[in-house]
Amino acid sequence: MSDDSYASGQGGSGRVTIYDVARAAGVAASTVSRALSQPGRVSYETAERVRAAAASTGYRSATIRRQPPPTRTSLLAMVVADIGNPVFIGMIRGAERTAAHAGYTLMIIETQESEQAERDALTRVLPAADGTILTSSRMTDGAIRDVAKQKPLVVLNRTVSQVPSVTSDNVRAVKRASEHLAAAGIESISYLAGPEASWADGMRWRGLREASLELDLRVHRLGPHLPTLQGGAAAAQAWLRRPTPGVIAYNDLVAIGFLRAVVTAGCRVPEDVSVIGFDNIVDSELVTPSLTTIAAPLVSLGSAAVNHLLKRAWRGGIQDLEPMQLPARLVVRGSTRHG
Repeated sequence: MSDDSYASGQGGSGRVTIYDVARAAGVAASTVSRALSQPGRVSYETAERVRAAAASTGYRSATIRRQPPPTRTSLLAMVVADIGNPVFIGMIRGAERTAAHAGYTLMIIETQESEQAERDALTRVLPAADGTILTSSRMTDGAIRDVAKQKPLVVLNRTVSQVPSVTSDNVRAVKRASEHLAAAGIESISYLAGPEASWADGMRWRGLREASLELDLRVHRLGPHLPTLQGGAAAAQAWLRRPTPGVIAYNDLVAIGFLRAVVTAGCRVPEDVSVIGFDNIVDSELVTPSLTTIAAPLVSLGSAAVNHLLKRAWRGGIQDLEPMQLPARLVVRGSTRHG
């Protein structure tokens, strides 16, 4: 019996071939072959359509059943949204060191904040990598779960049900920042939001809203904005129309862009507005005044993500699905008033 023709499950009365599946799925036979044997080489939607067609026609591929376990390549992939964002440097460094110590080479793929670019990159890299780390992914939860079914995967800076993840404690960290502002007598805070599809942005806004109830603060959201200096400058223009004495930004780049713009407009920091960022990048100490910020353990996050990924890869899919959460701390500098 050939690899492309097997009993249909109808009592052996007929045979279903790969060409029958191709017709049912509306794709070429070669696409069916790739989707069933190497799903990372086709899009998620095509792979799902082919699997559904195979199931509906009763097709069973002995070729796939007989395939040996995939050969280890000793390559790991780390997908980042923006290689120019300093926040990823620490994560990459921690991940690379831990991967090298375990005998792996780390590939870095940049997606420039694009969900489609992220999907396309994964299609190319999945067959070559033993596992993948998605940092600040812009894909949907469902798409991420599809990838996790194909190869070991860990999500960094986000949680997705049924997928291992590593995060910092965004909610608690923002509450500490809010307490710091409240202690200085600030009762109204603006949140300079980041990208709309960012999980971390949602958690930071949630932390601020919870803090507003606990501390009797007034809070409002400005954005979304790009997570860049330019995004911070744009946020400043919106804030100038409705100023508040306290500001918490999505990240340090947004905070620094905001700080520069409001100072240029004639505002004093921290006398007129106290500003807090997030990530504690090197630039946060170089601006004037130096930036109060929330320090996420970036190197530790990258290292933990690789360790989490290798556990899954070497245990053949057995994994701890509980999110791994690392603490963050508030670093007080000159951009905020002290109580």
